[in-house]
Amino acid sequence: MARKKNGMRLAAAVIGISALVLTGCTGPAATPGGSEGGDEGTTSAPITLGTTDKVTSLDPAGSYDNGSFMVMNQIYPFLLNSKPGSAEPENDMAVSAEFTTPTDYTVKLKPGLKWANGSDLDSKDVKASFDRQVKIADPNGPSSLLGNLASVEAPDATTVVFKLKSGNDQTFPQVLTSPVGPIVDDELFPADKVLDDDAIIKGKAFAGQYTIESYAKNSLVSFKAFDGYQGLLGKPANSAANIKYYADSNNLKLDVQQGNIDVAWRSLSSTDVEDLSKDSKVTVHKGAGGELRYIVFNFDIMPFGAKTSDADAKKSQAVRQAAANLLDRQAIATQVYKDTYIPAYSYVPQGFTGAIEPLKDMYGQDGGPSLDKAKAVLEAAGVSTPINLKLQYNPDHYGPSSGDEYAMVKNQLEEGGLFKVDLQSTEWVTYQKSRVTDYPAYQLGWFPDYSDADNFLSPFFAKDNFLGNGYDNAEVGKLINEQRVETDRAKRTALIEEIQTKVAGDLSTLPLLQGAQVAVAGADVKGVESTLDASFKFRLGVVSK
Repeated sequence: MARKKNGMRLAAAVIGISALVLTGCTGPAATPGGSEGGDEGTTSAPITLGTTDKVTSLDPAGSYDNGSFMVMNQIYPFLLNSKPGSAEPENDMAVSAEFTTPTDYTVKLKPGLKWANGSDLDSKDVKASFDRQVKIADPNGPSSLLGNLASVEAPDATTVVFKLKSGNDQTFPQVLTSPVGPIVDDELFPADKVLDDDAIIKGKAFAGQYTIESYAKNSLVSFKAFDGYQGLLGKPANSAANIKYYADSNNLKLDVQQGNIDVAWRSLSSTDVEDLSKDSKVTVHKGAGGELRYIVFNFDIMPFGAKTSDADAKKSQAVRQAAANLLDRQAIATQVYKDTYIPAYSYVPQGFTGAIEPLKDMYGQDGGPSLDKAKAVLEAAGVSTPINLKLQYNPDHYGPSSGDEYAMVKNQLEEGGLFKVDLQSTEWVTYQKSRVTDYPAYQLGWFPDYSDADNFLSPFFAKDNFLGNGYDNAEVGKLINEQRVETDRAKRTALIEEIQTKVAGDLSTLPLLQGAQVAVAGADVKGVESTLDASFKFRLGVVSK
């Protein structure tokens, strides 16, 4: 089958490298608030990780991006988590978690849990954490992951019952490990609005492996190991850690080469990573990949969108289909990313259950572009050319090669005079806020919250999805709900395949590339490879030197 062949290509890409790399600092900082020797029982000096990612918000209800979740993973407790090297949900703050009825998922908490500020951590905090996600429903938050949650009950201090709309939800344990899963202090976080970062830091509502000792947003975050952590991950391998933020990936490369940082994780260019792989002073670590890169279409404001003066759903769909026929993914993968990415022809990455490639069959010619097909679909819908399309990309969050990537996309779309593309770029903090309302078409990179095909479907194509792009196909929504609760593996796989085919016809998003995980670390740094797993969480607590 074609999937077996493409699975082999994926393996090759994982053995290669992706442009997802975090990078470093001007030098490892001293242990925040203590001596470099660290706490009793730890031997590692403080470690420093660098990145070009940015933090949107430290409130789990107010952000749904890698930069923010990277920090949250270190400081907040979860009911369920996964050990380094695994994506399998296990008890973290919970002592048990199971379906007690098809629609009741019951979690028992460990007794005597405390926040770093001294307050009790109990079922009230858990209930408040999920209730506020649903109530706030911030457009940049992860509340769409709770589409199957009806309500949360806390019958006693150590018991939480999640009432689900559909029974036997096969993804719910994974959801509890995802960006919607961090537990927050109900005495600090308001029920109806996002809390600002300074108030979070001041309130010391931390109960993960670390507390935050100092915080300069998108400049430097310093962490200290939290003695009160009682979760799955255990005591960190280091007494303290730092995350340093960069505007220029060139400085990231220099700092990891010179030993000024310990780990580089998102985002170096593929050329830089290739060069670093030849440097004996550093090691390039690779892990399982689940990243997809897309073009997202806003169904309201794209050409012929629902809220434009010449709204026409048929013409709008034809515009998206013409774009799909013109793209040459392999050229982008090879010329921009040196084949550290592979072409993506579907919405579920190759290697995940149910992954098929409907875009390859429906558009272009054998995976390549077809100008004739693009012309035909526009002519059939009565669309005049050239089509004026505003296309936005981000130059920092998705790596320094994004400019070259989208320059090629522009050239490919303008092939034959069918499109006239107005290509623009915006830095991440503004981009993240404006993408829902201002961009007719824009770049998006997706890094899964958990290792299941559903995480590439529900956040994008369910009603009231994270994209907020006006897409709503009731049949697709019904299928998404069905696959989530289907316990028969073969039947669930068939449903996942059907969803991909239907969405490929609608083209709410247009997948381009699939990548892998890569980190670059000093040769004396240990533990990095163990966190590059299918949970897609980077855990500072495993890194030592």
